[in-house]
Amino acid sequence: MVRFLKRTAWTRGRVTAILALLVALLLLFPSLVPSALGNPGGLIENFLPWLGVPILPLLALAVLRRSASALSAVLVAVVVWVAVFGPSLLPRDPGAHDLTVVQHNVSDVNRDPAATARTLIDADPDLIALEELTRRALPAYERALRGPYPHHVVVGTVGLWSRYPLTETAAADIRPGAITGEWSRGLRAVVRVAPQRDIAVYVAHLPSVRIRPGSGFDTRWRDESAALLGEKIADEDSTTVILAGDLNGTTRDRGLTPLTSQLDSAAEDFEFSWPTAFPVARIDQVMTRGAAVVDVRTLPETGSDHLPVVARIRLGGERSHAAACHPGAGAVQPGPCHPLGHPCPTTATAGQIVATTCSAKSAGTSRPIRR
Repeated sequence: MVRFLKRTAWTRGRVTAILALLVALLLLFPSLVPSALGNPGGLIENFLPWLGVPILPLLALAVLRRSASALSAVLVAVVVWVAVFGPSLLPRDPGAHDLTVVQHNVSDVNRDPAATARTLIDADPDLIALEELTRRALPAYERALRGPYPHHVVVGTVGLWSRYPLTETAAADIRPGAITGEWSRGLRAVVRVAPQRDIAVYVAHLPSVRIRPGSGFDTRWRDESAALLGEKIADEDSTTVILAGDLNGTTRDRGLTPLTSQLDSAAEDFEFSWPTAFPVARIDQVMTRGAAVVDVRTLPETGSDHLPVVARIRLGGERSHAAACHPGAGAVQPGPCHPLGHPCPTTATAGQIVATTCSAKSAGTSRPIRR
């Protein structure tokens, strides 16, 4: 005679319970998923917040089955998700900041560069980093940004516009070995935000990633480019470094470890920047060394498939807000004083830079300086 044990609330729903615990495990330890066999680990890391979505149907199944074990496991998954991502949902005051940086992949098929530039200007940033600049669209960006951002440099398809003088500019070679032909998607510039205060700024557009039937989540070119960029930043002499770019990955992606291991970013997990139609991940990043990213937000959509990202940065203590805003520090004050002031540059030395002469009464005039 076969005796059947009556299922109880603790023995029902074991499959649901196992799935819920698996979700909790992935949320806590995504690095346990291997990179081999199509790189599922990297894919999960890029979309990690979305692991909260399957928790809802698992909860419904647990209720329908009246399973205490499944409900307990789902509760564990909920607690883990809230612990990992809840802080990003809480309102908080970022406090004081010294610089505002806008990062935007403007798209090489953007039909209205002038309108895109106006959206970026409205955020009142100090630095604007752009990717996917084309020869056809570049003049429109230069015209629109020339007034408030008199200093700029463009290398290949990436560019940097600044309120502050650029004392050095150069290409940053991050091209993977397998890519041939014209390909220039990195630059380095030194921004002089105040006398005796220089910041090294990198603008980069890492190669795209692909999901392919044969190779899965293919990130090889991007990872190689990230490693090259990481080497340059590791060798950087400047105390303060800012990296702004389309990195084609989130800061949780293991392929970006050469960058995330030495640069900091804000833990704003839900300020998704891509794609514009339904943003699912923030692959546009502003990261720092020797400074703190205190806030990250997205701006309204432009003609790009990426949303612009605006980051507020607090610099180290080499120069206080009060000292920078004091008239004796050599700052101009065309309105409310900028935290670091607007230093009056006299010369610039490199590339496609527009230098500004200014006085205590006006922002002055601009003139192009060419090599």
